Amino acid sequence: MADATSSSPQFVMVGAREVVAAGMLHIERQVIAIEEAVAKNPGLAFDLSKTVVESVCKTILSDRGHVSDEAWDLPRLLKETAGKLRLVPDACAGDADVTAKLKKTLGGLQTTIQGICELRNTHGFASHGKDASVPQLEISQALLVARSADTIVSFLFHVHRQYSNAVPIPRLEFEDHAEFNDYVDEANDVVRIFEVEYRPSEVLFAVDKEAYRNFLAGYAPEDKDVGQTAAASGSAEVAHD
Repeated sequence: MADATSSSPQFVMVGAREVVAAGMLHIERQVIAIEEAVAKNPGLAFDLSKTVVESVCKTILSDRGHVSDEAWDLPRLLKETAGKLRLVPDACAGDADVTAKLKKTLGGLQTTIQGICELRNTHGFASHGKDASVPQLEISQALLVARSADTIVSFLFHVHRQYSNAVPIPRLEFEDHAEFNDYVDEANDVVRIFEVEYRPSEVLFAVDKEAYRNFLAGYAPEDKDVGQTAAASGSAEVAHD
């Protein structure tokens, strides 16, 4: 008798793959792993489906200049993400009935996410140790979870790109601001932990991106010249003493 898994077409996360193609390259491995796990390791599909939704939510929040709290569970993370998105198109902005129905749909997605979390906790392959007697779910249940995650990821990404409340804040990259980083380094002492030294700019970026962004916004090229002059003046005073 032929193996049912070998005769079935491979599951493809159509929506998530569109998200990858549109720029979220970092979730591609997660997407591929889910597609493979559905047939080969259904339990793992629960873990990975939760992970890919988390990744997309955190990316959307970051794109819009918001920091996610590591203490948030997935339903809270989805709620916070959706709260930063405009779900209603311009043509329906004044239609209260449409808005209510969209919120109802979003509530359904919230319930789906909660179900994914609970399935992951009880039947996830990698989340918790299991007794050998615990019955395992199969491909049908894994498909439900994976397709739900695919739908959620696709929906969030498309409204994020299509219906912006405002222009998304560009993703902050340390390497893009070499001149500002030099200014921060020259104006502050090297951070030393035992024998290891760190650039002040790197520490600021890693520890508090919002503060880094705010200082960067107020930075002007002439500030660097002032910093260099002050540093040189301080060095001259030390040499004179």
